[in-house]
Amino acid sequence: QVQLVESGGGLVQPGGSLRLSCAASGFTFSTYAMNWYRQAPGKERELVAAITSTGRSTNYADSVKGRFTISRDNAKNTVYLQMNSLKPEDTAVYYCKAEIRKSYYRDYWGQGTQVTVSS
Repeated sequence: QVQLVESGGGLVQPGGSLRLSCAASGFTFSTYAMNWYRQAPGKERELVAAITSTGRSTNYADSVKGRFTISRDNAKNTVYLQMNSLKPEDTAVYYCKAEIRKSYYRDYWGQGTQVTVSS
């Protein structure tokens, strides 16, 4: 059974930091690219950060470049999102997604974790 379980969300003041984790099971984690998305109320879900299966390459949305860092530990089947210098506009539900593109495409989503940035 495939599972992606996010954790680490919560309430933080502007300028603060949070580290999100996404623990994966039920599939070969090290062969999947991993992504973090977020969805704010009334807005579409947007890609925040992505990391390749090996971890050698990462990409970020312009809105989070220089503040967020995505990383992964294939030995622990876990992907992380370190979020620094948080702003109120970072408030959203954050989701992790695993995806693989070979001769087929497959993806899996987590259930999401709430991040609220407010004073």
